Amino acid sequence: MVELQQRSRTMGEKAAQVSPLSVLQRFRVLIRTAQRHSQWIERQSGVTGAQLWALQELKEVPGLRVGELANRMALHQSTASNMIDRLEGAEMIRKERTSADQRVVRLYLTEQGEALLARAPSPARGVLPEALRLLDQESLRDLQDDLDALLRQIKDLDAGFGMQPLPFAE
Repeated sequence: MVELQQRSRTMGEKAAQVSPLSVLQRFRVLIRTAQRHSQWIERQSGVTGAQLWALQELKEVPGLRVGELANRMALHQSTASNMIDRLEGAEMIRKERTSADQRVVRLYLTEQGEALLARAPSPARGVLPEALRLLDQESLRDLQDDLDALLRQIKDLDAGFGMQPLPFAE
């Protein structure tokens, strides 16, 4: 993270003028940094960045339902469900049905899931989600407004992409 901040500062000093290419470079830095971190997570822990993030969410709020986990990660419910099935198959999480309503499935970390999370690299959510989480509300609102303006310039935009993890984090 410190390296990214230093590089960002250096890039800012070099770019006396803002241009479409200087902004594009920053997108490249963001995406490639997130990609490298996700690959490192997978090498270190054996799970994808998105899977590690899911484990972190379940550590913080045990007993989430699949839909609730999907919302916390801004994923489509079917994407989260497939990820949960893989984590259950790897014995990192377990599903429990409540006695009152057998349709309700709650998710919990197993001992193996807890152990993996304890030794996994951080931030467990990934560098980009964590950096966004650390921004103050005003900066986050400004960034969202600016990105919305940029997205309006793109033809044939598929807003559904926003509910899918980045390809390297799946």
